[in-house]
Amino acid sequence: MTTQTWIITGASRGFGRALAESALATGDHVVAAVRRPESVADLEAEYPDNCLIAKFDARDIAAAADLVRDTLDRFGQLDVLVNNAGRAVVGAVEEVGDAQLRELMDLHLFGPAALVRAALPTMRERGTGTIVQMSSQGGRTSFPGVSAYSASKFALEGWSEALAGEVAPFGIRVMLVEPSRFRTGFNGGDVLEFVEPSATYRDLLANVRADMAGTDGRQEGDPARAAEIIVSLAHGDEVPLRLPLGREAVERISRAYRRGLDEVEQWAETARSADFEGVSASVRPI
Repeated sequence: MTTQTWIITGASRGFGRALAESALATGDHVVAAVRRPESVADLEAEYPDNCLIAKFDARDIAAAADLVRDTLDRFGQLDVLVNNAGRAVVGAVEEVGDAQLRELMDLHLFGPAALVRAALPTMRERGTGTIVQMSSQGGRTSFPGVSAYSASKFALEGWSEALAGEVAPFGIRVMLVEPSRFRTGFNGGDVLEFVEPSATYRDLLANVRADMAGTDGRQEGDPARAAEIIVSLAHGDEVPLRLPLGREAVERISRAYRRGLDEVEQWAETARSADFEGVSASVRPI
């Protein structure tokens, strides 16, 4: 297996930590980009030649170029970029403020976008590379109480789908990973943020809040197994544009596609009637 060099944001725990451990175990090089370097000091101690710890805030778009440069200085190449750092805010649309919504967009869209832009020149030059965007089943289907989180993941997915078409001619692959519930610490009290419930939505979202808060440590997904799948795909010849991970993600996303198709078909004639009569559809480049 050819040795690859990874940048993994949010590598201190959850999917990021599992990916770092899995990639290092295969003999790959890993740059663990974290806000708290001490959280991954054990990985550097165990793999001193293969692991580099980089202090990095995924929201800091100005630091992206330095992270890529440090990776190239240490290992000479960059093969896999994983935008993994993330968190969620739970609350109704009227309860989540602008600052919270913008912070999630910085973390899940603007930060990853800056890091991808910084990584693309070296990947293009070598004619190879894999960009792994850690999305969510919430990046394909949403529900009350998670509007801010889903908005940021929907944005990441749309941005990345366009990216995939743009960079494919240069030998660069893009994979959106859409997990269901995994034991990553995502639902922990120090990660998941609940806005102050209002009288209007307190009862409406009570079950959602209780479910999100009470699932930590009981999720069905195994981060180590997920990491093995992602690392294996990164070393393989083909990656999917979208990879649902976990049984729940497969089932929920499948239902969302079917529901969406049913709705399109239900309103198809009404929708078609909006066109000028006798005018053929324009020829599109895609």
